[in-house]
Amino acid sequence: MAKNNETENNAINLIGIGTEITGDINSIGDIRIDGTLYGNLITKGKVVIGETGKVKGEISCKNFDVSGTVEGKLIVSQLLSLKVTARVNGDMQTNKLAIEPGSKFTGNCNMSEEITLHEPTKQTFKQEFKPAKEQKTN
Repeated sequence: MAKNNETENNAINLIGIGTEITGDINSIGDIRIDGTLYGNLITKGKVVIGETGKVKGEISCKNFDVSGTVEGKLIVSQLLSLKVTARVNGDMQTNKLAIEPGSKFTGNCNMSEEITLHEPTKQTFKQEFKPAKEQKTN
C-alpha cells in the first residue's frame, strides 16, 4: 500500500508535561511542546508551545503559537503568534506577527516576506546489532 505524503506531513508530535529533552529535533510534521526542550527545533510544520512549555534553543518553522517560554532565535516563514502568557527572550524573524496584550518579548524583530527556513536534516542512525552471549543451562 502506498503512503500518502500529505498524511506524513500532518503528523503531530507531542512533548508532554514532565518530559525533558536535550538535543536537536528535526521534523516535517507539527509539534506541540508542553514539556521542556534544550536544543534547536527545525520543522516544516507548525509549532505550538503550551503554557507549561519551555524551549531554550533556535526554532525554525512554518507557523508558531507561543503560550509558554522561549529563549532563543525564532525563524517563522508565515505567522508568529504570541499569546497572553508567552515569554520570549530572543530575536524573531517572521512574515506576520500577532502579539496579544500581556505577552512579553525581549529582543529584535525583523519582518519580511522572504523568510528562508532551515531544512530538516535526515540522519541515518546505524545501530550495531550484537547478539547476547549464549548462557549454558545445566
